[in-house]
Amino acid sequence: MDNVLYQHRYEELVKSAEKALRELTPAATTRPQRLHSAMRYSLDAGGKRLRPVLCLATAQAFQPYANALHAAVALECIHSYSLIHDDLPCMDNSDLRRGHPSCHKAFDEATALLAGDALIPLAFQLLAEGYATKPTIVQALVAELARAAGSQLLVGGQAEDMNGHAPGDAADRLDFILRGKTAALISAPLVMGAIIGGASDDDLAHCRKAGTAAGIAFQLVDDLLDVTGNARELGKPVGADIKNNKLTYAGLHGIEPTRQRIAELTQTALDELNACNAKTDFICTLIAKMAQRTR
Repeated sequence: MDNVLYQHRYEELVKSAEKALRELTPAATTRPQRLHSAMRYSLDAGGKRLRPVLCLATAQAFQPYANALHAAVALECIHSYSLIHDDLPCMDNSDLRRGHPSCHKAFDEATALLAGDALIPLAFQLLAEGYATKPTIVQALVAELARAAGSQLLVGGQAEDMNGHAPGDAADRLDFILRGKTAALISAPLVMGAIIGGASDDDLAHCRKAGTAAGIAFQLVDDLLDVTGNARELGKPVGADIKNNKLTYAGLHGIEPTRQRIAELTQTALDELNACNAKTDFICTLIAKMAQRTR
């Protein structure tokens, strides 16, 4: 896809996601104000808005006028909660997130914990209310997001990640961590967008596989940047994986094999998307750029 057209489309989707985030989630002035201020602090912290963009773009790839805004915001709620909790002293103990103090540093640990807690039910409320006239879609979306965010994927991956270099099969543990902690919330936007766009079962399967491959690649890039990047560009500390004794692909296999694996996974994702009966050129370009990012 032409880079100018891609950038224009990406910026349009980000603006749509940002507008929906402001309109569909409680204002900072909502009682109790400190809790909602902390929620808004994390939701408004910027970032790439990758998950909402993937959801919106996938829905429109299958049906140009599909409205996936509620699902996009729900995904960002789950993503934001996971970052708040990841940064807590009992987890990764990170003081910075996207170049700003982490939620527990800007507020306090208890408020940050509660802000993350509150974002979880808000996500499912958004799905229930946003697609209330389409119960079959609500059921599919809730099931997909709950699965992705649950104990066998997102939370399960985080739990395994906390064990560092525990005894056992490191490669198997790492695969579980990668599929859960990061890939689940890259795959879910593609699948949820496809559901809203009316995709077939075969295309849903292609989207799930594409998202898993792209999500693992995304985490491997993060692992490389933690070794080779700098804190100013990344907006968060570097060297945290080594400091926190994290099990990573780069640490297990080395930098060059990690780069090769990123390329292989990205090609798998592109092949799966190209197999869909949809206009996936924008999503393919986005996933290719995800693999090349420097921050």
